[in-house]
Amino acid sequence: MAKEIILELAKSIPTEWGIILLGAVPVTELRAAIPVAIALGVEPWKAFYLSWLGNFLPVLPLLYLLGPVITVLKRIPFFKRIIEAILKRTCKKSTKIERYGAVGLALFVGIPAPGTGVWTGSLLAYLFGIRPLYAVPAMMVGISIAGLLITLATLGVLELANFFSTKVAGIILLALIIVIILKKKTHTRSKRS
Repeated sequence: MAKEIILELAKSIPTEWGIILLGAVPVTELRAAIPVAIALGVEPWKAFYLSWLGNFLPVLPLLYLLGPVITVLKRIPFFKRIIEAILKRTCKKSTKIERYGAVGLALFVGIPAPGTGVWTGSLLAYLFGIRPLYAVPAMMVGISIAGLLITLATLGVLELANFFSTKVAGIILLALIIVIILKKKTHTRSKRS
């Protein structure tokens, strides 16, 4: 029943708003929003822009509200254990941020991998006392780096799929692999001599 309601709701949302929303959600962020948008036929530049916008939307509320919310929740024993576990796990990923500050934060957010987006980045900014004055531009740079990498990867994957769909491309690839293997063996033999 809930699945049908969610699907109907998703159908009623315009594509652009759906992309922005997908970019804002912590699990998907722009790492999923860009490929989904491009798969839906949205122009790559527009997919990048809408996903970037969606991914940036939670940054200011997170940076300004995370500290007070954590402080209040730590007073409740049930939440205190959960928050401490999350903080401990998050700190393990934070060596670059601890060492490089806002630049490390930008690089951390810019890595398009699970658990490295603006939600975790905001938590790390809070933990290491990076003020919003520095954290916001760092997040913007990180979102831009991740968005660019994801867009290029998505377009590259689509181009590679088109390229490898022909038999000629497969034969050329096989020939290249054979040449590389033979060249490597020849190079290894010449080193031994």
